[in-house]
Amino acid sequence: MAHKFVRAVFPGSFDPITNGHLDVINRGIKLFDELIIAVGRSPVKNQLFTPRERVEMIAELVTDIPGVSVESFDGLTVEYAAKKKADVILRGLRSLTDVQYEFQLAMTNRAVAGIETIFVMTSEQYGFTSSTLIREVATLGGDLSNLIPESVRNRIRQRLKKVALDS
Repeated sequence: MAHKFVRAVFPGSFDPITNGHLDVINRGIKLFDELIIAVGRSPVKNQLFTPRERVEMIAELVTDIPGVSVESFDGLTVEYAAKKKADVILRGLRSLTDVQYEFQLAMTNRAVAGIETIFVMTSEQYGFTSSTLIREVATLGGDLSNLIPESVRNRIRQRLKKVALDS
């Protein structure tokens, strides 16, 4: 039987990208031929990094992973996935709270756009990590060494220094 080429989209804000996200990316690419990390341009305030900066940060981290690319997008994830001719949407799950929200989203995406969602459980050590939590800990000067890559920590440090100087 011939192998079917499978393209997946892994959407998120990635503000900033965490070790948990990288864990999902590294396990996800083993399941698919191509994985597009899709950085959403959300109108949400209090963003640490611009979509362009997030794409740059992620691109640096995944440059050595064959089949993985990064881009930003506007609008609905399902529309973006359709435009990219993606077969599935990849999502990481951390907790039961995630399951409830993601289940609704996956059902809606399938009903509206006919696209399947594949879930990957995050590794235990990243189960509590979220970009929101990372931003809070960083702002308060906490140790993020186990939660995010060093290159991202350095960028956060620089950004917070700039914010402090500007205020």
